[in-house]
This record gives sequence, structure tokens and C-alpha cells, in this order.
Amino acid sequence: MVEYNPMELMICCAARMLENGRTVAVGTGAPCAAAMLAQRTAAPDLVICFEAGGVAPQLPTMPISVGDSRTFYRAAMATSMADVMETCQRGMMDYTFLGGAQIDPFGNLNSTFLGKDYKKPKVRLPGSGGANDLASFCWRILVVTNHDKRRFVEKLDFLTTPGYLTGPGAREAAGLSPGTGPYRVITDLAIMGYHEETKRMEVLSLHPGITMEQVQANTGFTIAGREPLLTTAPPSEMELRILREEVDPLRYIIGRA
Repeated sequence: MVEYNPMELMICCAARMLENGRTVAVGTGAPCAAAMLAQRTAAPDLVICFEAGGVAPQLPTMPISVGDSRTFYRAAMATSMADVMETCQRGMMDYTFLGGAQIDPFGNLNSTFLGKDYKKPKVRLPGSGGANDLASFCWRILVVTNHDKRRFVEKLDFLTTPGYLTGPGAREAAGLSPGTGPYRVITDLAIMGYHEETKRMEVLSLHPGITMEQVQANTGFTIAGREPLLTTAPPSEMELRILREEVDPLRYIIGRA
């Protein structure tokens, strides 16, 4: 069996979720690597959009920022942040990748601060950027993150980015479009989705060698598994070759040897 590290597994899992012909808003890091891998495998016509204005580039190598000139390489458009956000507002963005320091059972995210006092936080974080806009207007939210209790919490210290808010009907009550919201959370332990009725996070697939007990021990709230509970397919030799040789040959994301 081919050896792989947790980051390589997470990127491969994320890439498999991006269907051909769909649109996805990405930032740098693992989401960009996943989009590049998808574009080189099962989704050659994936439309990748960057917040700074690059639309449908054929990414040659890993960009280091959303405004890197490589995000415009052979692109359909070199436009602006306003145009990309308008595309989301018009309901034309299928997926977005988001992250944060904390995520709760309903997929809400915190990237603002840690602590109890906004004016005197324990840790001041970067803030929303475009995350709130993307989560509000894109159809499906994907999160790629490490899995630990500090990150998966029952209650956020600050709600930066809306998931399903307080549960069923809450997004719609807040004025957000029906059918939008959190879709998948991909970690180094498992793949999570959301219960259709309760909108709470649940485990869909355990990574090879991982148990539900390990997932629960690293989650700060009670989490159930959806039956039948699946086992994640490991990265294939082809996926790893493309990821290592074409997507991230300098190992900025997947780690240096």
C-alpha cells in the first residue's frame, strides 16, 4: 500500500468532492491544492474562482496568495473581488472552502478571537475576510481542518461565519437562501456531514484505522455516526503522484520530506 500523510489524505478527499463543471471559491493552502488535484483528475472543467478576481484559471503551480499572478493564468477572466462576490450573491457558486479556529455542531465558524472578552481576547484572529459573504451565498460549504477538541467546540467564542446557526430553519430565518449551508468537514480523522433534519454534524466516513471512539475523544461535543458508517478510500497512487509532482512539488502544503 502507498504511504501517505494526513494532509495528503485530506486534500485527496476534498478533491473527490468537486464535480466536473461545478464552480468553487478557494483560497490558498489545502483548498487550492484540492482544486488543482480535482482539475487534473476527475474534474478538468472545474471552474476555480479566487476572491481577488481570478476566474477559471488553469493553475500551473501552487499560488501563494489569492492575488498571486498565477491565479490569473489562462483564466476566463481577470476581474475583481466585487465581481466574484456578486457571482456568489447571484447563486452561481456551488462550493466554497472555509476554515476557522473553532467550528460548532451546526457548522458555524469562528475566525475572529478566542476568549470571553472581545476587547481583551486571549488570541486575536484575522477576522472574516470574505468568509461570511462566501458562507452566506455559496451553495455548499467545505471545511478542511485538523480534528481536536479545541477546534470542535459546543459553543463558539465568537460567531464569524454562519453555518446552520442554531439549527433547522435558522439560516432561512436570517434571510439566507434555502438549500445553502455547510456540506462536509474533512479532517485527519474522518469526513463529517450534517443530519438532514437536525442540521447537526455527524460522521459519514472514518479514515483507515480510525475508530468512532477516537473521533468522539477529539470532539468537544457529542457526535454520532450516520449508518451505514463508511471507511474513507485512501489516496490512490495516481492521486499521490499528481499531488506530489504537479500540484505541490515543493511540499508547501503537504509537508517537506
